[in-house]
Amino acid sequence: MIVQKYKDMLQGKSVIRQLSEFATARGAEIGYENVFDYSLGNPSVPAPQKFTDTMIDMLQSRSPMELHGYSQSLGIPTVREKVAESLNKRFGMNYTGNHIFMTTGAAGAIAHAVRCVTQPGDEILTFAPFFPEYQPYINLTGATLKIVPANVEDFQINFEAFEEMLTDKVMAVLINTPNNPSGIVYTTETIQKLAAILTEKSKEYEHDIFLISDEPYREIVFAGTDAPYVSKFYSNTLSCYSFSKSLSLPGERIGYIAVNPACTDAEYITSMCGQISRGTGHNCPPSIIQLAVAEVLDLTSDLSVYETNMNILYKELTSLGFECVKPGGTFYMFPKTLEKDAVAFSEKAKKYDLILVPSDSFGVPGYFRLAYCIDTEKVERSLEAFRKFVKAEY
Repeated sequence: MIVQKYKDMLQGKSVIRQLSEFATARGAEIGYENVFDYSLGNPSVPAPQKFTDTMIDMLQSRSPMELHGYSQSLGIPTVREKVAESLNKRFGMNYTGNHIFMTTGAAGAIAHAVRCVTQPGDEILTFAPFFPEYQPYINLTGATLKIVPANVEDFQINFEAFEEMLTDKVMAVLINTPNNPSGIVYTTETIQKLAAILTEKSKEYEHDIFLISDEPYREIVFAGTDAPYVSKFYSNTLSCYSFSKSLSLPGERIGYIAVNPACTDAEYITSMCGQISRGTGHNCPPSIIQLAVAEVLDLTSDLSVYETNMNILYKELTSLGFECVKPGGTFYMFPKTLEKDAVAFSEKAKKYDLILVPSDSFGVPGYFRLAYCIDTEKVERSLEAFRKFVKAEY
């Protein structure tokens, strides 16, 4: 007999993926260049040339066993050491290779981090708006994800609601900064206050409360934005990273967990991740991609296009009457819809070939997400579609 809960999940497929599929089908009808697809967060700029050159060189010069054989369960030791060195240089930390666990992207990192610090029945808090896939990431472990209501004024943390929900059942808090879907970056003040509360409550409840920091957009930060490195401010932090956005490598599924050396039982956590892999079938990411990213750790793709696109859209949408907290990073924007029903709003937008993601699944009603990781030329052409949409419908 098949497992009913997974069968039931078929009725709740990702809205983002459904809209992306709709955009692809519509593109087959009218040409995809005429569909203003703001649905999927797929990087639109190429990987650095050095990454490509490194891949070519390795394929021509290194042994097939080194490139295509299994790596060690925790990741290739030299790669882990290089990741630690890069983080130490950039953020003033004191990681060693023993604090790094290589994963299949940030999703794989979160999956391991959650299992390291929670058991079935425990609670994890996260803050709206949040990435919808956190629900299956957490709830299918047996822990329960609970959502702290949004502070819609600036999308920093709603601390009043957070403290009310932070009971002794909470074993971890999951944050995402820079944030998908809002594009907001938590300030140093916000992280300091969060750390102080977690420290106080850990003492009061007499158990550790871990901070799981989901950081795939860490390098996409716009000019003048305060973007602290979270692990600097709270000892019990597990930093979950992906190279998908910084190096434009989402299909390669490569990332890591960085365990703060100051956290409780830091010496065990990466090894525990290796044991968790035995039960999840993770079994380390591809060797060739580990080796390649290790050569470009301090590089990024040309990410400047995202700030350019953001400024174009922010100026136009606010002039059309949309309310929006200006993003400080990522390639997402989260304006308020022009009617209460975000799903109805997004359905109407389809008539103008604007593919916009309604906010319901992000935990905040009445907004929509734009993933503006598309060519600037296409962003500019979409402005007339927005004008027609707003004029005709609102």
